[in-house]
Amino acid sequence: MKSVREVETLAHDAHAGQVDKTGVPYIEHVRAVAAGLAPFGEELVMAGLLHDVIEDTDWTAGRLRAAGVPPRVVRIVEAVTNEAGLTYAEKIRRITGDAQATLVKIADNAHNSRPERAARLPQEQRDRLAAKYRAARDVLWPAANRDDIEGIVRIVNPSLLTELDEHH
Repeated sequence: MKSVREVETLAHDAHAGQVDKTGVPYIEHVRAVAAGLAPFGEELVMAGLLHDVIEDTDWTAGRLRAAGVPPRVVRIVEAVTNEAGLTYAEKIRRITGDAQATLVKIADNAHNSRPERAARLPQEQRDRLAAKYRAARDVLWPAANRDDIEGIVRIVNPSLLTELDEHH
């Protein structure tokens, strides 16, 4: 079985050369998501580090398992990976069927919603993504424990705490 450090190295290598929408090395996004999941244990940290690896690299679930990534971690990563033919809203609803995948997606959404990240985008894209992520939170947050959401948001994007208070 892989350690968290080994999984972080795997994620770093898999995402090498990739940048996010704002031009920041992509590994910084997955590290931020993983940091928000630290209170929930090593498997969720690993899932956070790998949450986009199947979707955005040449890695497959089978290759992750063969590399020694714990089977539950691979299942969580598969649960948050886009599926052909599903809309984003359908994907979010599907994710809520798995409590741990829901937490990973909440951490991903929280990081994607950070004000300083959005500020680097053109206004039209910023508005579109803000609405998309807000709609996702409307589905994700009711599927999780409020204290768990708060724990993630405090680490990943404290600016969402006000919205969380209004939501719950």
